[in-house]
Amino acid sequence: MNFGILIIGDEILSGRRADKHLAKTIELFGARGLQLAYADYVGDDPARITATLERAFASGDVVFSFGGIGATPDDHTRHCAGAALQRALVLHPQAKLLIQERMQDMAREKGLAYEPERDDNLHRLNMGMFPQGAHIIPNPYNKIPGFSCEGSGDGGVYFLPGFPVMAWPMLEWVLDTKYPAYFRQDAWQENSIIVFAAMEASLTPLMVRIEAEHAVKVFSLPSVDHPQYGRHIELGVKGAPGVVEAAYADLVAALKAMQLSLGPEMVRK
Repeated sequence: MNFGILIIGDEILSGRRADKHLAKTIELFGARGLQLAYADYVGDDPARITATLERAFASGDVVFSFGGIGATPDDHTRHCAGAALQRALVLHPQAKLLIQERMQDMAREKGLAYEPERDDNLHRLNMGMFPQGAHIIPNPYNKIPGFSCEGSGDGGVYFLPGFPVMAWPMLEWVLDTKYPAYFRQDAWQENSIIVFAAMEASLTPLMVRIEAEHAVKVFSLPSVDHPQYGRHIELGVKGAPGVVEAAYADLVAALKAMQLSLGPEMVRK
């Protein structure tokens, strides 16, 4: 299963707000032995959002979409999800109850009577308008739910608010409820070594051979101005622990045979 994220909002692309979702998603995935396959950033353009969601639904991947599910004019995500699936938006009955509960809580906190027919309270119900057949995602912060729609195969798209305080526990709930079978605790390892003053082109044949002979991925992270190591390449392999160790031993032996200057070694799990 591939996992991806979609981050929506002009404020991210304009720099008015810095994205925090990518780093946190990587952290939450890593705690469960999962890896993020890709991240897409899209501004508040309905046509582009719809096209991106069409690809997400067709991919068979699990995709988390952050932002744009409110009820203001610049919130397009719910409508775009409906357009991508060619489904009408309908008021989800459970979402309606949860939104009404939230409005009652807000009135109580202010010492006011709850007026369900007041214009602003009726407008808030739009946050529960989801594509037909959607399922809700509980929001432990303020009860206003997110929603999910099934995609191709076992995949689906999970729509979360842009607010981290709401979105991150909702993402964890989805992972822990829907996808624990994909968790791979202690089943992933990275071994790497610093190679000083080397050229990637000269190391490419070795990298190709290691991937061909071992069931691992090889990575190369060059740096030209590192404060500690100066010009160097961090060269390594990642995959299942037992396979990684054999591939890494092969890699290091080959680097030594090439009489390259080697630095510290690192292991990440």
